[in-house]
This record gives sequence, C-alpha cells and structure tokens, in this order.
Amino acid sequence: MGTNLQSRVRLRPVDLAREHGLSTQAIRNYEEAGILPAARRTPHGYRTYTSLHAGALRTFLALLPGHGHRTATSIMRAVNQGTDEEAFRLIDESHAQLLDDRRTLQAVERALGDLEPTTSPEPGARSGSGSGSGGTFIGPLAGKLGIRPATLRKWEGAGLVRPRRDPRTGYRVYDDADVRDARLAHQLRRGGYLLEQIAPLIAQVRAAGGLEPLEAALSDWHGRLSARGRAMLTGAAELEAYLRERG
Repeated sequence: MGTNLQSRVRLRPVDLAREHGLSTQAIRNYEEAGILPAARRTPHGYRTYTSLHAGALRTFLALLPGHGHRTATSIMRAVNQGTDEEAFRLIDESHAQLLDDRRTLQAVERALGDLEPTTSPEPGARSGSGSGSGGTFIGPLAGKLGIRPATLRKWEGAGLVRPRRDPRTGYRVYDDADVRDARLAHQLRRGGYLLEQIAPLIAQVRAAGGLEPLEAALSDWHGRLSARGRAMLTGAAELEAYLRERG
C-alpha cells in the first residue's frame, strides 16, 4: 500500500482510508472541507485520488496534534486554494500561541515560587486594604490580579477562595492563604485550566499545607507544551513536502 500511495496510479477512497485507519466517509468529508484537493470522477461518478491526495491527507494528520482540527483544516484549505501566505499566517499564529502558553507557564511557576512559604498574618497586623484584622478586601485583591471583583466572587462560589467576613462591615477579607489561592487560580485560568479542574488542585494545596501537589500538574503542562512544539515541527516537514509536490 505504501508503494501505491507514492505513485501516480489512481487510488480509491478506501485506499487512503486504510493507510490511516480512517473510514471512507472521513475521506469524503475531508475532501468536502477542502482538506484534500477535489478528486477526479470516473464516468460512473466514483472518486479517484492520486499521491497528491495521499500527501494532503498525511499533511493534515501531521498538522492536527500541533495546531488542532480547526487551524489544521484552515491551513490545508488555504494551501489547496493557492493562498500559501494565509497558511503561513495561520502557522505563525499557532507558534505565537504556543509561546504565549510557555510564558504563562513560566508565570505560574514564578507565582508558585513567590507564594512559598505561606504565612499567617500577625495578630493585629494591618494591610493596605484598610482591614483592621489583617488581610485584604476584594477590591484591592482584584486590582492586584487585574481581574474584576465579580470574578473573585465567582471563584468563591466554585470553592477556589474562601474569604472570611469582616465582623464590623460584613465585607469579604482575604488572608494570605486566600491570596495564594486566588493567585494560583488566576494563573491556572490563564494556562487554560477550567474552574472544575482548578478546584481539586487548590483543595490539595490546602490539605497538604503547601504547593507540592501542583508539581505533577506543572510537569504535565511542560510535557504537553513540548509535545505540541515537536508536533508542529513534524507538521511543518509534511507541509513542506506537500508544497513541493504541488509545485
């Protein structure tokens, strides 16, 4: 089958499908989406493909892990329409997003370093928030994080932060541990984590009294970014080969 796919002989949808463990319907869907060039038809209306179509399919499947389905589809559609510059722009955007994700991960790790160790406020200590019993109010904390107070209230509802109430004013007061949890939630949200994914991590931090439970999550995050970077290299190599074949 590999020899046939490299030749200029006619290939059936099933020939392309079998090589990659796909269905023939998937091959037809890819053609309709513009991922594959339009196929020729026999006098009886059957699709016939060539090695160019096989190369397009290999390229799309190689682009998927690094760029995702939507972007990989747009890249292939642009190439097949002859708008290579648009394909390159899409690739640049993916690389920029990966770089931004790496910077976010670095910010998370810096935040963790800044938050260790967590200490309790000194009795009678006063913060810049104006709370007479130590801690900070919702407004100053939201301002420091660059988010809205409503976001902190939403996080409180999800169990990510647990501020106490000032007995005199009824305002929310965030102590050092609450600030730590809010900062972690903020950084992890920037890293793409959902609230329901963050909640158990913060619960583990509280139970353990430290940040060690996040080490596995950060290691996994590093691994996923590295895998995306390598996948982009693989996709780029296949795309270059496909561009050469298209001439």
